[in-house]
Amino acid sequence: MEHRPRIVIALGGNALQSKDSEPTAQAQLEVVRQTCEQIAEISCRGYEMALVHGNGPQVGRILLASETAKDVVPPMPFDVCGAMSQGYIGYHLQQALSYALNQRNRSIPVVSLTTQMVVERDDPAFQNPSKPIGPFCTEEDARKLEAAKGYTMKEDAGRGWRRVVPSPLPRRIVEIGAVRQLWDETIVITCGGGGIPVAENPDGSLEGVAAVIDKDFAAELLAEQVHADMLLILTEVEKVAIRFGKPDQENLSHMTLKDAARYVEEGHFAAGSMLPKVLAAMKFVRAFPNKRAIISSLDKAIPALAGETGTQITFA
Repeated sequence: MEHRPRIVIALGGNALQSKDSEPTAQAQLEVVRQTCEQIAEISCRGYEMALVHGNGPQVGRILLASETAKDVVPPMPFDVCGAMSQGYIGYHLQQALSYALNQRNRSIPVVSLTTQMVVERDDPAFQNPSKPIGPFCTEEDARKLEAAKGYTMKEDAGRGWRRVVPSPLPRRIVEIGAVRQLWDETIVITCGGGGIPVAENPDGSLEGVAAVIDKDFAAELLAEQVHADMLLILTEVEKVAIRFGKPDQENLSHMTLKDAARYVEEGHFAAGSMLPKVLAAMKFVRAFPNKRAIISSLDKAIPALAGETGTQITFA
């Protein structure tokens, strides 16, 4: 039987919503439909895949709505809000991708799997919130939110101020057995929003924790667990750049593990945007020295998979 390349695709925020439209469910669905046209084309090229998506803006809005309505209904716990975002984003992707595949006479079931991710209670991230969630705002409004609601607000890669929450590293995908069973017969949407963060109790039970896991690290762990041939991280830019936004900006077509480590050490990548993508790519090629990770834009995904564009990250 011919080997079909296995890929795990991490979808960035631009694959789910547009900066130019109101952040409504219908607006998200319109963007997701366009995204799924690209994903369906990748499937038609013979790739087996799983999809991982972020949820920063969505879980932020769910939390905000829950907190705003606290005098009417009890607010939902943080982990439950994450599960809610996983459900409705997965539903949109599942619906739109099924349609795009059917239009191409490609009969592959698409399923979204509610996925828990084990984190460690003593992860240093709980003492240093860093994961942006929710909408952007001005510094003035950020200071007001800090005073009124006790949020931690930080500037996000030159794009405005956002609330930040703990982002512990993912350690174990609880439903990985189900993902493996689904893999050969479906396209599975899993580890949505990085997975619902849970901690393991001494008796083996799981308990939700207040955090948002970075979807790039979750996608990398999934890629390791299913022995993917490639990790494809899709974002807003075609290539990773050093000295980003400066007159001497340099777009990179290729990075070795050593190159990437040097650029990280030199501080070229912003913590709220490109840094986790590069770190996740590095972790994948470190685990599988004969494989590659790719960072590129959604509209360049197919040529990036062919090695024609994007930033290709390899061990050496």
